[in-house]
Amino acid sequence: MVALSLALLAWSGSVFAQPECVILLHGLARTSDSMSALAEALEKEGFMVANVDYPSRQHPIEELAEIAIPAGLKTCAGHRTHFVTHSLGGILVRYHLQHHAVEALGRVVMIGPPNQGSEVVDDYRKVPGFKLLNGPAGLQLGTDSNSVPRALGEVAFDLGVIAGTRTMNPILSQSLPNPDDGKVSVANTKVAGMADFIALPHTHTFMMQAEPVIEQTVHYLHHGRFRHDNP
Repeated sequence: MVALSLALLAWSGSVFAQPECVILLHGLARTSDSMSALAEALEKEGFMVANVDYPSRQHPIEELAEIAIPAGLKTCAGHRTHFVTHSLGGILVRYHLQHHAVEALGRVVMIGPPNQGSEVVDDYRKVPGFKLLNGPAGLQLGTDSNSVPRALGEVAFDLGVIAGTRTMNPILSQSLPNPDDGKVSVANTKVAGMADFIALPHTHTFMMQAEPVIEQTVHYLHHGRFRHDNP
């Protein structure tokens, strides 16, 4: 009878447990629409989703982090909270978590993050129109002494990084160590303290919409590791 009661409690607890929540953060010069395929896949897996739209070209990283992440946390309040980010979105999470604690923080998956900055910014920051297209945050994503990502240091949270190895922009790729995704080199997506890493044959601009990337993201959120046997 006791064993049966414990089993019923475990069963009822799993049924009535609150769902986990995922905050999605898009990349530079994109919108939340770019993360819609991920949002749909995560909802099918039973996650609550906060697909945050933020003005990525209007403010520096420090201000964007204080705009985007509290908006997502408001939706996820009371739930275990994960983050899935593309490009700049990952740097916002690193900045926020270096300055704030997140209650019931779960796992983080970064897709194509410039964790060590991008040489593209170094080479093109003075080209006319670069700041107009990429805003103040774009200027902070280089690899020099003004690089915000390089100033953030080691991560202290459960992080999986997905890098891309294909490029649709051979001109920008000339600024990058190979392999790269057209915006960020594979080497510069990595950061000390990450729990797992995988490189997939997709390009920076569209990798967050690719089915293998989405599948690996979901697997990491569930298990804390990628599927290296079937990338």
